[in-house]
Amino acid sequence: MGTPLPDIQNREDVQLLVDRFYDQVRRDSLLFPVFAHVDWPAHLPTMYNFWSSILLGDGSYLGNPFQKHIGLAISGEHFDRWLELFTGTVRGNFEGARADEAVARANSIAMLFRHRLGIELPE
Repeated sequence: MGTPLPDIQNREDVQLLVDRFYDQVRRDSLLFPVFAHVDWPAHLPTMYNFWSSILLGDGSYLGNPFQKHIGLAISGEHFDRWLELFTGTVRGNFEGARADEAVARANSIAMLFRHRLGIELPE
Protein backbone atom coordinates (compact mmCIF):
# COMPACT_ATOMS: atom_id res chain seq x y z
CA MET A 1 0.00 0.00 0.00
CA GLY A 2 1.45 3.38 -1.01
CA THR A 3 1.52 6.63 0.85
CA PRO A 4 -1.86 8.37 0.77
CA LEU A 5 -2.08 11.37 -1.49
CA PRO A 6 -2.92 14.77 0.00
CA ASP A 7 -6.19 16.53 -0.64
CA ILE A 8 -6.36 19.88 -2.43
CA GLN A 9 -5.82 22.29 0.44
CA ASN A 10 -4.63 25.64 -0.91
CA ARG A 11 -3.92 27.73 -3.98
CA GLU A 12 -0.53 26.07 -4.48
CA ASP A 13 -2.30 22.72 -4.79
CA VAL A 14 -4.74 24.21 -7.30
CA GLN A 15 -1.83 25.60 -9.33
CA LEU A 16 -0.14 22.19 -9.30
CA LEU A 17 -3.35 20.56 -10.52
CA VAL A 18 -3.92 23.13 -13.27
CA ASP A 19 -0.29 23.10 -14.43
CA ARG A 20 -0.13 19.30 -14.61
CA PHE A 21 -3.48 19.09 -16.35
CA TYR A 22 -2.66 21.68 -19.01
CA ASP A 23 0.77 20.09 -19.56
CA GLN A 24 -1.18 17.01 -20.66
CA VAL A 25 -3.59 19.05 -22.78
CA ARG A 26 -0.67 20.64 -24.62
CA ARG A 27 0.70 17.16 -25.42
CA ASP A 28 -2.65 15.64 -26.40
CA SER A 29 -3.19 15.10 -30.12
CA LEU A 30 -6.96 15.62 -29.87
CA LEU A 31 -7.11 18.59 -27.49
CA PHE A 32 -4.02 20.58 -28.37
CA PRO A 33 -5.22 21.69 -31.84
CA VAL A 34 -8.33 23.22 -30.23
CA PHE A 35 -6.23 25.17 -27.73
CA ALA A 36 -3.13 25.85 -29.86
CA HIS A 37 -4.06 29.55 -30.06
CA VAL A 38 -4.08 29.99 -26.27
CA ASP A 39 -1.59 32.38 -24.70
CA TRP A 40 -0.68 29.97 -21.89
CA PRO A 41 1.21 32.43 -19.64
CA ALA A 42 -1.86 34.68 -19.66
CA HIS A 43 -4.43 31.86 -19.49
CA LEU A 44 -3.04 29.79 -16.63
CA PRO A 45 -3.54 32.46 -13.91
CA THR A 46 -7.18 32.67 -15.02
CA MET A 47 -7.49 28.92 -14.58
CA TYR A 48 -5.86 29.12 -11.15
CA ASN A 49 -8.49 31.70 -10.20
CA PHE A 50 -11.32 29.65 -11.70
CA TRP A 51 -10.47 26.45 -9.83
CA SER A 52 -9.50 28.29 -6.64
CA SER A 53 -12.91 29.96 -6.65
CA ILE A 54 -14.66 26.62 -7.12
CA LEU A 55 -12.59 24.50 -4.74
CA LEU A 56 -11.42 27.00 -2.13
CA GLY A 57 -14.22 29.56 -2.35
CA ASP A 58 -11.75 32.43 -2.59
CA GLY A 59 -13.78 34.43 -5.14
CA SER A 60 -10.70 35.13 -7.27
CA TYR A 61 -12.37 34.31 -10.60
CA LEU A 62 -14.50 36.88 -12.35
CA GLY A 63 -15.70 35.95 -15.78
CA ASN A 64 -17.86 33.77 -17.97
CA PRO A 65 -16.06 30.52 -18.77
CA PHE A 66 -18.76 29.33 -21.16
CA GLN A 67 -18.35 32.40 -23.37
CA LYS A 68 -14.73 31.42 -24.11
CA HIS A 69 -15.83 28.07 -25.52
CA ILE A 70 -18.44 29.32 -27.99
CA GLY A 71 -17.16 28.91 -31.52
CA LEU A 72 -14.45 26.38 -30.72
CA ALA A 73 -14.39 23.33 -32.98
CA ILE A 74 -15.21 20.83 -30.23
CA SER A 75 -17.28 17.67 -30.05
CA GLY A 76 -18.35 15.17 -27.45
CA GLU A 77 -15.06 13.38 -28.03
CA HIS A 78 -13.18 16.50 -26.90
CA PHE A 79 -15.24 16.74 -23.72
CA ASP A 80 -14.70 13.05 -23.00
CA ARG A 81 -10.94 13.40 -23.44
CA TRP A 82 -10.84 16.61 -21.34
CA LEU A 83 -12.64 14.81 -18.52
CA GLU A 84 -10.39 11.77 -18.83
CA LEU A 85 -7.24 13.90 -18.53
CA PHE A 86 -8.64 16.10 -15.77
CA THR A 87 -9.90 13.18 -13.70
CA GLY A 88 -6.61 11.33 -14.17
CA THR A 89 -4.65 14.40 -13.11
CA VAL A 90 -6.74 14.87 -9.98
CA ARG A 91 -6.64 11.18 -9.03
CA GLY A 92 -2.91 10.92 -9.73
CA ASN A 93 -2.05 13.81 -7.42
CA PHE A 94 -4.76 14.18 -4.79
CA GLU A 95 -7.39 12.30 -2.83
CA GLY A 96 -10.02 13.49 -0.43
CA ALA A 97 -13.14 15.63 -0.34
CA ARG A 98 -11.81 18.51 -2.45
CA ALA A 99 -10.30 16.14 -4.98
CA ASP A 100 -13.68 14.44 -5.27
CA GLU A 101 -15.31 17.87 -5.59
CA ALA A 102 -12.92 18.82 -8.40
CA VAL A 103 -13.87 15.72 -10.38
CA ALA A 104 -17.59 16.20 -9.70
CA ARG A 105 -17.48 19.86 -10.69
CA ALA A 106 -15.52 19.10 -13.87
CA ASN A 107 -18.19 16.57 -14.85
CA SER A 108 -20.97 19.08 -14.12
CA ILE A 109 -19.23 21.81 -16.11
CA ALA A 110 -18.68 19.47 -19.06
CA MET A 111 -22.32 18.40 -19.06
CA LEU A 112 -23.54 22.00 -18.87
CA PHE A 113 -21.21 23.17 -21.65
CA ARG A 114 -22.16 20.23 -23.87
CA HIS A 115 -25.83 20.99 -23.36
CA ARG A 116 -25.44 24.72 -24.01
CA LEU A 117 -23.31 24.06 -27.11
CA GLY A 118 -25.83 21.56 -28.47
CA ILE A 119 -23.38 18.66 -28.28
CA GLU A 120 -24.98 15.30 -27.64
CA LEU A 121 -24.79 14.24 -24.00
CA PRO A 122 -23.25 10.88 -23.15
CA GLU A 123 -25.60 8.06 -22.23
